[in-house]
Amino acid sequence: MLAVVLAILALAGEGRCAPGSAATRTDEEQRTIDAYKRANQAVVFISTRTYVVDPFAFFDELKPQQGMGTGTIIDPQRGIVLTNLHVIEGALESGGSVEIVLANGRNSKAKLVGFDAESDVAVFQLAEVPKGLAPLAQGDSSGLEVGQRVLAIGNPFGLYRSLTTGIVSSLDRTMKTPRGALLKGLIQTDAAINPGNSGGPLLDADGRLIGINTAILSQSGDSAGIGFAVPINDIKRILPELLSTGKVRRPNMGWYLVDTDQGPMVLRLLPQGAAAVGGISPIEHEIVSQGIVRGFQRDIESADLIYKVNGERVHNRDEVEDSIRRAGKGEAVRFALRRGGIYGREREVSVVPVWE
Repeated sequence: MLAVVLAILALAGEGRCAPGSAATRTDEEQRTIDAYKRANQAVVFISTRTYVVDPFAFFDELKPQQGMGTGTIIDPQRGIVLTNLHVIEGALESGGSVEIVLANGRNSKAKLVGFDAESDVAVFQLAEVPKGLAPLAQGDSSGLEVGQRVLAIGNPFGLYRSLTTGIVSSLDRTMKTPRGALLKGLIQTDAAINPGNSGGPLLDADGRLIGINTAILSQSGDSAGIGFAVPINDIKRILPELLSTGKVRRPNMGWYLVDTDQGPMVLRLLPQGAAAVGGISPIEHEIVSQGIVRGFQRDIESADLIYKVNGERVHNRDEVEDSIRRAGKGEAVRFALRRGGIYGREREVSVVPVWE
């Protein structure tokens, strides 16, 4: 009888798995583990040194400050690293330094290739590319859905290559940077993003890159479950130009627009700007005396409201600017204008923006 009991216990022991073994993981857990293993080696630590004026010093003495962030290697062959411009901007402006630490713990020198304030993106190229680095799979941010599972990897508070998980909370968000630039079309996520995460990858459940984490919305500065990422498709569109010229050229109409309860109207025009040359009329006209601008005269009845751009109805200045950007370089943009407001006489003009 004892032998039978022992045999039964032995068989039962063979069927059990030790706590934490692979067999006790759910399929979703294993999927997350695999995604992290594939992606984390492409995440780097960025340390910055910024010099600021010490307000308590008797003379204007510069005091060094340390900063940190995250970078994402998107091209392991060429050593191309993406991060947020705000991570390294202070160091660049103050003559400080930027240091990149690879996943293997080695410091690597890198040169700034280019940056774009409108998308809060900066591009570096490593002087030494780590061997055997697997490429980070590129995803498609155009097909994202609210509720989709996402992963974020970064260096929050200096804790190297930390993983957090969450979902896509919303899409096409807009927020303003501390410098006043508007970041548009952002992915909102509840994956925990904290100081130090900026510049790290936002991944889909299979570890494909779908965005670059850029900001949080928080009263305390810590994660409050509302984070934002720049969609990877937006970055793909500007990356070739950043790599080749170091900047992104955009169309300039030479005007200032203002949103009204009837739609976007032209407030002012720059002399000899594309809009002025194209015959567009603003609300405010300069009063010039002896070659000096003395003020502005307002004339709403003769001002143009922008009703359509290239045949598409527009309701605010953001939609106007987005429609203009979609036009190719050197192409004329068609504007349907209504004089004095939405009920005014409609006319159409074609203007070629200046790309700069």
